[in-house]
Amino acid sequence: MGVADLGLPVDVPSTALFTDHYELTMLQAALRSGTAGRRSVFEVFTRRLPDGRRYGVVGGTGRVLDAVENFRFDADVLRFLRERRVVDEPTLEWLAGYRFGGDIWGYPEGEVYFPGSPIMRVEGSFGECVLLETVILSILNHDSAIAAAASRMSSAAQGRPLIEMGARRTHELAAVAASRAAYLGGFNSTSDLAAGFRYNIPTVGTSAHAFTLLHDSERDAFQAQVDSLGRDTTLLVDTYDVAEAVRAAVEIAGPELGSVRIDSGDLLLVAHRVRQQLDELGARDTRIIVTSDLDEYAIASLAAAPVDAYGVGTQLVTGSGHPTASMVYKLVARAGSGDAGAPLVPVAKKSTGGKTSVGGRKWAARRLDAYGVAEAEVVGTGPVPDALAGRQLLVELVKGGEVVAREPLDAARERHAAARANLPLSATQLSRGEPVLPTEYVHRGSGS
Repeated sequence: MGVADLGLPVDVPSTALFTDHYELTMLQAALRSGTAGRRSVFEVFTRRLPDGRRYGVVGGTGRVLDAVENFRFDADVLRFLRERRVVDEPTLEWLAGYRFGGDIWGYPEGEVYFPGSPIMRVEGSFGECVLLETVILSILNHDSAIAAAASRMSSAAQGRPLIEMGARRTHELAAVAASRAAYLGGFNSTSDLAAGFRYNIPTVGTSAHAFTLLHDSERDAFQAQVDSLGRDTTLLVDTYDVAEAVRAAVEIAGPELGSVRIDSGDLLLVAHRVRQQLDELGARDTRIIVTSDLDEYAIASLAAAPVDAYGVGTQLVTGSGHPTASMVYKLVARAGSGDAGAPLVPVAKKSTGGKTSVGGRKWAARRLDAYGVAEAEVVGTGPVPDALAGRQLLVELVKGGEVVAREPLDAARERHAAARANLPLSATQLSRGEPVLPTEYVHRGSGS
């Protein structure tokens, strides 16, 4: 299934330069030494979750598949590398024919993860795998951070709709990726038309304070909006006096008024007052939408308020204080020679300061307790224990260079809801704490 099969209207351009300079110089040296063709296994994982977080969310897998599929060194890219003398001519010739021909396994998008989880495993020759490090990490680190923040916010919202509206708070392309990750994490719609166009996410929006200020009076602005968009529109009622605005809104639109939006002030207090006023005016079905620098804590504090939906911007697209998932891409095994049948040898960096890694090609499974609730993330090398064979987490994403697991975004969104629901109840607590599941390591051979 290709991008066109999913109805995505925008093609992904070449991603070959979404890499670091030293990936290419390593490749050149490996080609010269004869080691570039050695079978290698790289893994993506994080050593720790952001402080206080109970779980992570895998986001961006679908975008990684697009990026790998479009990692091509065309004539313009090769000309740039030649002019800058980044690598020599033999390396440029090798890059001209580059196509990733290996295998990629990973946690399916929307799944939760924990410290040490082998979120993605990339296998192939050293040369073809090492080039993908930066683009894979840039996508997974960004999208997983946003998806985790969105998941916490959607849990705090307790079923009330969430609108992603952070496009103006981040880079214009990052905004599209953030909207995708937010939808994956439980948001219902976006204000970003580019995200709606590319990923078929529902888009919403009506007016800002500028529209009210444009008119000679607030009533004129409301009348113009209702005349144009209908009575089911959302009127912004905090430009001047909220009580006067609510009264004017109902007088103009009638009890069929769709929603009012509050964007400032003590949201808890104002929401209660507005709800009472709307009910007294007969607009009992008019919804209340709140915005104004919300995060998961602010959303949770409004749980008892008569609020029908939340709009979130800055805190969402910046990961609610943690804009990266701190994932790394490490070589964990490589063949002892260039022979096709050479066995894998586990490798790992020895380091102080917490930058250690565990060698070997890994599998992962989630063990459940007697009630069917997840109780541990089990990561191992070698044969998978029979008791965990049916609980393995990694799925095949790319086989022999061909994408085999592309899926609609809604599938990943549904998977995340199910995965989060399978965690212990403490997973959704906003108070600081350790990861809700411990990571256990099982070593049974080299994992070759």
